[in-house]
Amino acid sequence: MSDDGTVILERSSKQAPRNYRTIDADQHLNPPQTFWAEYLPKQLRELAPKLEHGEDADYIVFEGKRRKVNLMNALAGKKAEDFKMEGRISDVLKGNYDAQARIADMDADGVDAAVLYGGGPLGTQNIDLYYESFRAYNRYLKDFCDHDRKRLCGVAYLPMRDVEESIKMLHEVAEMGFTAVNIPAFPQRPNSTVSASQTGASAQMAAQAAALTGDPWYEVQFDQPQFDRFWAAAVDHDIALTIHLGARMTRFEDKTRLLSDMLASKFAMAEPVAILIFGKVFDRFPKLRYGTIESGGGWMAFAADYMDRTWEKQRFWLGSELKNPPSFYMEQNIWASFIHDRVAVETRNLPGAKNVMWSSDYPHSETTFPDSQKWIDRLFDGVPEADKHMIISENARRFFRVGD
Repeated sequence: MSDDGTVILERSSKQAPRNYRTIDADQHLNPPQTFWAEYLPKQLRELAPKLEHGEDADYIVFEGKRRKVNLMNALAGKKAEDFKMEGRISDVLKGNYDAQARIADMDADGVDAAVLYGGGPLGTQNIDLYYESFRAYNRYLKDFCDHDRKRLCGVAYLPMRDVEESIKMLHEVAEMGFTAVNIPAFPQRPNSTVSASQTGASAQMAAQAAALTGDPWYEVQFDQPQFDRFWAAAVDHDIALTIHLGARMTRFEDKTRLLSDMLASKFAMAEPVAILIFGKVFDRFPKLRYGTIESGGGWMAFAADYMDRTWEKQRFWLGSELKNPPSFYMEQNIWASFIHDRVAVETRNLPGAKNVMWSSDYPHSETTFPDSQKWIDRLFDGVPEADKHMIISENARRFFRVGD
């Protein structure tokens, strides 16, 4: 039992295997900003964000700035015409931050298990606070998932500024029981943090965006040998690696660019995948599992076919030593999750496109909650049950090791 009286259910090898019918490959947490003061190291807790209740909204006060609580990532249960960017914590479902309420929402939505993303890091220029905010969020996430480890599968967050730092944190989260970690789409520069210059609801998203993206223009990229120790550690721990959008972030604060950015953010996920494939990372680490989350999956068949054709034409003068066509690695090493992507379903049997996973994106604005089963029925109309089961359950179970 935790300090606040919450009953914690530890994992037990005696539990009977669960029959997973629907596994949601991408849900999110929106923990109240007050959790930082509990989970940060004692010497940093006084620097944690604080929550204030204003007349028009709740406010987060952090590092001399005061901004309204962001609601854009917590709109589950709202009608589209009622969407708004800022407001009060009381405006959102308790399932955003309460494990028992999350399980209840999953039951109502016909979801047997959920893979959970969310949370950090803090948008700060303080290097120590930035690093420890990853660790604090991961501890919070562990406690949240301990409510029911058969149904809640958390994905820890790691920075990628320094290989040794990342390996150290990877070992730490593996010991905590995590089976997957999220890394930036591109490496981060050494000692990089997050600019705290933005205000309003976009500031919180900017902190997460920087951690999800890294630096695509950095001369150091993930196919270079210095990262091999990290890939080896992930394989040793049998931990899946994911990127979550990140290759191209959506500018939620700019209404004139939001919709075009949302489209671009999906297709941009192919670039980090191609870097790893053509950089022979999967030749060196054939057991490495790598997922592009909330990316859609309809582009995977095109990407596999296009990479195969261009590699066949260009590999000789480029001196490519890739052992197999790119589609081979798409089949062996790459997974992707989608929300509503009939093209991904239709192309599931084409080379490079089999490892697709369904998600509800609860509680974000695109979520299918509370009607996920209706959306699934519509999405998989005419699809054999065995194929449907692979996409809405089995692929995610294998990739994330759900329930392990």
